[in-house]
Amino acid sequence: MVSASHRRPLRKRRTALVWAVAVAAVGLLVSLVIVLRPGGEPDTVRTAAGTAAGTRPSASPTTSTPTPAPKPSASSPAPRRTPATATTPSTRPSPAATRSSAPRPASGAAPLAGRIKPGTTYDGVATHYDAKDGDGACLYGPSPDLMVAAMNHNDYETSKACGAYILVRAGGASVTVRITNECPLPCAPGQLDLSKEAFAKLAGLSAGRIPITWSLLSPSTSDTVSVRYKTGSSRHWCGIQALGHRNPLARLEVRTGSGWSRLTRTEYNYFLSPDGAGCGGSLRLTDIYGEQLTVDGIAVRPDTVQRTRVQFTRR
Repeated sequence: MVSASHRRPLRKRRTALVWAVAVAAVGLLVSLVIVLRPGGEPDTVRTAAGTAAGTRPSASPTTSTPTPAPKPSASSPAPRRTPATATTPSTRPSPAATRSSAPRPASGAAPLAGRIKPGTTYDGVATHYDAKDGDGACLYGPSPDLMVAAMNHNDYETSKACGAYILVRAGGASVTVRITNECPLPCAPGQLDLSKEAFAKLAGLSAGRIPITWSLLSPSTSDTVSVRYKTGSSRHWCGIQALGHRNPLARLEVRTGSGWSRLTRTEYNYFLSPDGAGCGGSLRLTDIYGEQLTVDGIAVRPDTVQRTRVQFTRR
């Protein structure tokens, strides 16, 4: 008869065997489920395979899309291209200039003239003043001579008379003066306030006030037109002035991306570009006869007189 001490170990072995068979069965069942599910592999395996095949994972919800740079508004000045090389003032080439190929107006015709018209004789009076260095409301600066005059307020016409050459007669005497100043009220239409030096060519200074006649001239000159930018001018705002023009200047235009733009003339004889359009670019000057001069290469150099190579035709 087998003792109890021998039967108890046998039961333990049987129990262990049953558990081993059960674990093996469960493992087999799990393997069959994995193999038989759609795709035949776990989710993580399919995702890795998709990436390897070239499918880009979607961006994370926290990924931000770069904001495009804002477009410049219509009022913003267009950016300007900077030349590849720059020249110093001492080596800067003279500004290039061309004469317009537009048909020349008929002789004596001045379609852009204001109150002062060529071929017309005006009656008035002459007075005199101390012109000092010849500068005045036209802001040309010191004059090379003192044969200058101030035009009455009406005929000054918001500086349109600036730079005009006027032949003044009194009796049998005459003198040619250049308008560099304005004679404010009570100067009457037709009146000229001459420098003392110019007045003395017509009468003694003690006369004080004399009757005169005067008319517009288109004199001979060896000078060419010059251009100057006003103090404070830049690519964002500028004032432009033409000097040394033989005939009165009617217009000053600047070239912009949309063509030629006409600038407004001030009482102090500068043409303003308040938004910087055309500052430092090509300029087009037009006299009262309609003749046009196009000038290139004028840099924005405030308070610097820059000579061109051209002059308006003598009339």
